[in-house]
Amino acid sequence: MSDFWNQKFSNPDYFYGDQPNDFLRSQVFRLKPGARVLVVGDGEGRNGVWLAEQGFKVTAVDYSSIGCEKSRALAARRGVTLATHCADLLTWPWPVAEFDAVVSIFLHFLPEDRSKVHRRIEAALAPEGWLVIELFHPKQLGYTSGGPKNLDMLVTADELKADFLALNWWLLTEGCTRLTEGSGHAGMAYTSHAVGQKLPQG
Repeated sequence: MSDFWNQKFSNPDYFYGDQPNDFLRSQVFRLKPGARVLVVGDGEGRNGVWLAEQGFKVTAVDYSSIGCEKSRALAARRGVTLATHCADLLTWPWPVAEFDAVVSIFLHFLPEDRSKVHRRIEAALAPEGWLVIELFHPKQLGYTSGGPKNLDMLVTADELKADFLALNWWLLTEGCTRLTEGSGHAGMAYTSHAVGQKLPQG
């Protein structure tokens, strides 16, 4: 899969653009100033760099070495810093209870791997930490705006809810949206997106 993403990110332009995801932008008000934020599957850095620009302490992880290089270059151009790790999320040594928020935008796996990654996301959140997540829904197969073409990799809101058992959901919905994210995500789309907060300990 690293070769797949390296190929996608090999052009000088940014495949998904260099601006943040709209859903993330709409939900960032929930995070406290200076929050520690983990961005998983951050690709070429558009979301992690933007979060760093907002003053958050960002750690970004992606499998693509080219994506990580472009993320660091984007951060340098924008005058911000973030910790960037080039790693497979299935084998990365995930921190536990360390982050005030985790951001996962269009990070798709087959069901077994998705469940593993989502459990680790949940464990990485500190008590009362926030999850901001958006994924393509099975109905996305009827659209041409991007995303996996494998039905098993697409996720309903109910499936998303079932993956995270220690979260209180503030927002959990699915429906149409318009994507303007570079050449990779362009046009009408059908997504599941959610915001959950980890339950306090005790």
